[in-house]
Amino acid sequence: MLYHMISAGPRPVAPFSHAVETDGFVFITGQMPTDPAAPDAPLPEGIEAQTARVMDNLKIVLDGIGLGLEHVTMARIYLTQFERDYAALNALWPTFFEPGKLPARTTIGVTALAVGALVEIDLIAKRP
Repeated sequence: MLYHMISAGPRPVAPFSHAVETDGFVFITGQMPTDPAAPDAPLPEGIEAQTARVMDNLKIVLDGIGLGLEHVTMARIYLTQFERDYAALNALWPTFFEPGKLPARTTIGVTALAVGALVEIDLIAKRP
């Protein structure tokens, strides 16, 4: 197995690797809407801005191991305000991927996330 820590990646909020790779599959740790350049700065306001920041952070991790969103096979999304934010997330989600090439996905409502975030997303990718 390969354990990846991306130097330009977001500062981890707990002890973990940014990604772990085995047999061509890459498991990307859930990312928060923190700014890698200013990890202690306030989080963006609202689900749309936080989701965009999380996706930017995931792209940084993927890029650091030579992959992109086109390699994602599965996403898990965690929302603290599921009823309020689910529709907005669904409207934004397809903009991150090529038309007709959305990964499999599970979205779960949770009571809380690290750093007071509204959203966390983890991914599974596959090397070509």
